[in-house]
Amino acid sequence: MPNHHTIVVSTLDMDRISALLEKMPKLSPELEKLEDELDRATINEPQDMPDNVVSMNSTVRFKFTGKDEIIQKNLVYPHEVKNSDDISIFAPVGSALLGLAAGQTLTWPMPGGAEKTIEIIEVVYQPEREGDFNR
Repeated sequence: MPNHHTIVVSTLDMDRISALLEKMPKLSPELEKLEDELDRATINEPQDMPDNVVSMNSTVRFKFTGKDEIIQKNLVYPHEVKNSDDISIFAPVGSALLGLAAGQTLTWPMPGGAEKTIEIIEVVYQPEREGDFNR
């Protein structure tokens, strides 16, 4: 299933994620996919981010297509994962969430070659929507 959406990423998130990726000696296939998505993303200033789009430090409710369970996670940088409520941007599911809007779906590679389709249900919290442009 091709993904014909464009993700939206803030300049702040793009700069921070790109810097982390550049420090890695070798990218996994999943992180190469994240890099590809970032290369074709629409880049907005933080204050211009649509309020229904998943950005870094957002709290998002999502589900996997074909499953009823709705999952809620905070999308964070790898060094900020504190508990099971957090998901790293470098985890396959975390990479898939970034830049999607409520109602969008995305098929994303998982470890072992499998793919899962993720559907964004709701962006519960988004820093930009709350006026926090410096997180």
